[in-house]
Amino acid sequence: MQVKGTAVKTIPEFIKDKHSDKYSGWFNQLPEKSKAIFQKGVAAPNWYPIEDAIITPTALMSMHLFGNEKDGAWQCGRYSADIALNGVYKIYVKMSSPGHIIDRAGRVLQAYYEPSEITVVGRTDKSVTLHLVKFPKLHKVIEYRFAGWMERALEISGCKNIRIDIPKSLTKGDTLSEFKITWD
Repeated sequence: MQVKGTAVKTIPEFIKDKHSDKYSGWFNQLPEKSKAIFQKGVAAPNWYPIEDAIITPTALMSMHLFGNEKDGAWQCGRYSADIALNGVYKIYVKMSSPGHIIDRAGRVLQAYYEPSEITVVGRTDKSVTLHLVKFPKLHKVIEYRFAGWMERALEISGCKNIRIDIPKSLTKGDTLSEFKITWD
């Protein structure tokens, strides 16, 4: 399974921007394959192995900065949305309905993670349910990054009191990962 460099490069950018004093400690913990990716410099259009480029670096960053996998991965996902949804895209997001933004999230996922498939299975004016049905190398930190990204995208679009629940997970042996998202 592969991940686009655009998603990979947000990990060191997040650490340098938000926790610069912790960057070298994180980097020094990385296994050699992961270190090599970041030492060479991540090219946004290139594809990288998901384990070495996203899973291991995100899990280590989360533990190093936050003491758990969830908070760091979630915050990194939010940061990634801020980077991706700036400039013209930010205006587009602010003018679009929350449902439309989440519909587009599925296309964004497929552009960044190969192979992957996420579908909208339910939507109201104040909620959406997504099913991640195809993702051969899923890890908790990836789910948390997705959730953080979607949360921030919805905030940018004007939603308040966003709640994201992941009641089913491929990482727990379920047949899919389910994201139940509500907002005011």
